Amino acid sequence: MRPADSTTRTPVVLAQGLTKVFSDFWMRAQVRAVDNLDLRIEPGQIFGLIGPNGSGKSTTIKMILGLLHKTSGRLTVFGKPPSDIAVKKRIGFLPEESYLYQFLNSRETLDFYAKLFGYPRATRRRRIDELLSMVGLDAVAHRPVGQFSKGMQRRVGIAQALINDPEFLILDEPTSGLDPIGIRQVKDLIIDLGKRGKTILLSSHLLSEVEDVCDSMTILYGGKKRAEGTRDELLTAGDRTVIETEALDQRQAESITRYIEEREGRRILRVAPARQSLESLFMSIVERAQTERIATSGAGRGGPTAAFLRGVEAASGEQVIAELMKEPAQPQPAAAPVKSPAAPDRPDLSVVESLVRDESATPSTVGREAPSTPRPRSDEIDRSLLDSLLGSGEGRQDGDENNAKRSG
Repeated sequence: MRPADSTTRTPVVLAQGLTKVFSDFWMRAQVRAVDNLDLRIEPGQIFGLIGPNGSGKSTTIKMILGLLHKTSGRLTVFGKPPSDIAVKKRIGFLPEESYLYQFLNSRETLDFYAKLFGYPRATRRRRIDELLSMVGLDAVAHRPVGQFSKGMQRRVGIAQALINDPEFLILDEPTSGLDPIGIRQVKDLIIDLGKRGKTILLSSHLLSEVEDVCDSMTILYGGKKRAEGTRDELLTAGDRTVIETEALDQRQAESITRYIEEREGRRILRVAPARQSLESLFMSIVERAQTERIATSGAGRGGPTAAFLRGVEAASGEQVIAELMKEPAQPQPAAAPVKSPAAPDRPDLSVVESLVRDESATPSTVGREAPSTPRPRSDEIDRSLLDSLLGSGEGRQDGDENNAKRSG
């Protein structure tokens, strides 16, 4: 467990006498969902909030997020009111139910949420790729979310909660609908994020996952706090001792039992072979199947924690290309050449004449390389229109002579 120095650091969440009362239309008190709750979550702590249905867990989380207003008491998040917009940018939230746009695929869904935080396109693409790989959905990223199972939608929701690399992550029933593989991955992810210094609030009905990952926890019942403390403080049983040894046969076990009972006067309650957890057995079977490359139509095996969540922001290919494609500094324009006094003051028609197309070109030449044709001479171009636009007296005189020749 990471020790928290409460004397020098501002708590991420501080609740004192927090109370929430739901009233009816006539403002008569109906339900006291949270009753005089004191809560303190320190930076870098993995905090468990547990209790039966109706104990006030979700109401407390909604007040922390600013989705519900408290009736009385004090509540701050990062030392500020929960309604502060700057606070919300530092929080990632996975609600109890994943509310996703069913017609978008997982990549479009994550891109939508990343745009809300104002990330540039290259950053969004890199983070989305890393998150989809992490939750095992990179192979089905093109499918609409509406075609996903509940567990696969939950994986998208987890990725969405992490898209902004939050300092404070709130997970409300994060493993709801997930298979044992997904549950194990979520627990590993929570532990990894905790090691990096993230603050995590976990609310779950699966007590085993809270026990596996949380540093400390608070147990609610009827809106009131019934117990709180670190994992060891709450779970250590002082009336028993567990002795774990290598495998013993029956004779060795009986010998040790007699020794303890006769020499130490202690009663042996149970001697039994060690058992692995069902989760460990299940994961070993799945890992063997994945090693044998057995196909599955569901979510794939998740990858490691996304690089940006580990504090690694590598430059993407697009960023490298953009850097290489930057235009060099433009040279200073050269001074305009001085006209020779002997040159006649006549408009330069070379550019205009180069734009005049051969009248013999036909639509059949469109789309393929046109045959090479001699460039028309200047006396073959009708200068009357050009000279009238350019306003040259000499040009008008030449044009009149050309028109006279044609009419002759």
